[in-house]
Amino acid sequence: MNVAAASPVRPCSVGTSAGSSAIHGAPDHLVVADVGGTFARLALAETMPGQTPRLGSYRTYACADHSSLAAILADFTASLGQPVRSAVVAIAGVLDGDVLINANLSWKVSLSATRAESGLQALQLINDFEALALAIPYLQADTLVPLNGDADPAQAFPALVLGAGTGLGAALRFADGERPVLASELGHAALGAGNALELQVLGMLLQRWPHVDNERVLSGSGLMNLYPCLCELRGVTPQWSSTEALIGAARSGEDALAVETLQVFCAWLGSLAGDAAIAVGARSVYLAGGISAHVQDFLADGRFRERFLNKGVLTGVLRQVPVWRVEHGQLGVLGAAVWHAARTPA
Repeated sequence: MNVAAASPVRPCSVGTSAGSSAIHGAPDHLVVADVGGTFARLALAETMPGQTPRLGSYRTYACADHSSLAAILADFTASLGQPVRSAVVAIAGVLDGDVLINANLSWKVSLSATRAESGLQALQLINDFEALALAIPYLQADTLVPLNGDADPAQAFPALVLGAGTGLGAALRFADGERPVLASELGHAALGAGNALELQVLGMLLQRWPHVDNERVLSGSGLMNLYPCLCELRGVTPQWSSTEALIGAARSGEDALAVETLQVFCAWLGSLAGDAAIAVGARSVYLAGGISAHVQDFLADGRFRERFLNKGVLTGVLRQVPVWRVEHGQLGVLGAAVWHAARTPA
């Protein structure tokens, strides 16, 4: 399959439109989902044009425990106790015709087969970080943990949304406009080294892969590429074989090399965040994704901010770019609902 010919996930639908109820003034009900490489988060959304969507019946599924995306959607809709015939799924990857290409999912996704097997009449796929970015204006102040700067979030657009989960995603959110979000595949752009240690790690990874992209290191799965490299460089036998175990050992302080791995990871992520902010002219940065919550203490210890600001003559500019870590576990499903509401006739 020619991956190079594929495009980032754009809104694609299979089946009939499901927004007719809102035309007559009644709220629209649909399933919304945020599907990553490890977990799928689903909710029942109630939407009305011009209003903040309401979410309920929130559930989380481990992707590896289910045979397909269709199986998850079918199980969730069966649990609702009311007929729901449409869904919007925020999911990472690229569409090549009817097939989603994603390196981190437990199963392949066919758009038409997923709709048919799940029993839905309408199914729409949007980019996962497009959904996160669409939800940014709905964030409350108590869900934002500052890592740099102190600007008002309402005035800080365009906003870069960057997140490490199983993979690495990014999107750019504008204040308004017909297309307020620019989705991105930054996770698959080439990883750049910012110091001698990172250059050594990058060299080791280039011996394994001809193209080392950002998520080879700056993601949950990437941590398990970074850690063995640091073990080899330090002459230490690796002790941890999973991301969860590695992070747990680092957070408890029981393993100095696990601690160093997360320190290097967060500093490197800060460097990428600064590069991306410069590249797109961002006036704010939001760190989302499941990994950021698990490494919050390491993000806050100063290494992330130091590398974010270490951009030569533009250091002073970046001091004025606020960076927040987002504490909002339902951001992706909220964004999927916002996407649907914006396309429902008033």
